[in-house]
Amino acid sequence: MKRFLKIVGYLLGLVLILVIGSVAYLQLAFPQVPEASELTLDYSQERIERGEYLANHVTVCMDCHSTRDFSLFSGPPVPGTLGKGGDKFDHGMGFPGVFYSKNITPAGISDYTDGELYRVITTGVTKDNRPMFPVMPYLYYGKMDPEDIYSIIAYIRSLDPIDYEVPESSPDFPVNLILRTIPTPGEPTTIPSTSDQVAYGKYLVNASGCAECHTPVTEQGQIIPELMFSGGRVFGNPDGSILRSSNITQDATGIKDWTEERFVNQFKQYVDSGYVAPKIPAGEFNSIMPWIMYGGMKEDDLKAIYAYLKTIEPISNSVVKFTPAESAE
Repeated sequence: MKRFLKIVGYLLGLVLILVIGSVAYLQLAFPQVPEASELTLDYSQERIERGEYLANHVTVCMDCHSTRDFSLFSGPPVPGTLGKGGDKFDHGMGFPGVFYSKNITPAGISDYTDGELYRVITTGVTKDNRPMFPVMPYLYYGKMDPEDIYSIIAYIRSLDPIDYEVPESSPDFPVNLILRTIPTPGEPTTIPSTSDQVAYGKYLVNASGCAECHTPVTEQGQIIPELMFSGGRVFGNPDGSILRSSNITQDATGIKDWTEERFVNQFKQYVDSGYVAPKIPAGEFNSIMPWIMYGGMKEDDLKAIYAYLKTIEPISNSVVKFTPAESAE
């Protein structure tokens, strides 16, 4: 018996050593991305304006990095909160932990160099080498043209500083370990010519992170590649109701029958001069899709996105967009 217990003790010790070694390896060897480059940008008005367009209407950074007013349809940003951060993503929304968007006004990023900002936006790794959960769509931003990322950096540097302390994010175990393996070096591209509408649309779809919300995810929060754009990703609300994203593939359950005009108008209706975001009573359907922000996208850019989406393979997935709290129980 003593010999048996000794063997068991040795085995348990070996397992413990392997676990400790694996954790140490993850901590020391990952994330595997290059160091921040030496980068000093020019903050020309032209660059700032390009960054403002991208951050508010294409990459919609301000969607997550501002306070959104969900008493109104689509939760438009509250004036005076652009870049403030603090948006919370937790278990109720299907995330493996509690995550907060950062303060990206000058008050929150003043200790970041331009190179460190470029690194965190395109790889998801902070200046102190901590990986971010990809609710921040850095895996998509890493495929953008560096010039566009530079413009976003110039724009957020120009925001009014807001002193606001954002809580630290806290991923669940073992996601806190897996998280270190997710960041990868960016794979920057060049913006395609607008004359190649499909290629240009593909670039914009990536920059807008359409796949991130319009694709189902695993329990660890990773999108399922074979179901790209088929919709049905679940987003829980604090009141217990459930939202699901739309199918935007070329299936009858998606947008197969949509014309270009219908697609463009779906966005542009929210920036019409007569549009006023309606009040949404608590517990009723409200979209988390930032329609008003995307509605500010240039019409030609929306047309390019439509042209690219027309090339997406159809996936049949009939989505129930909203389940009230009493029905979701």
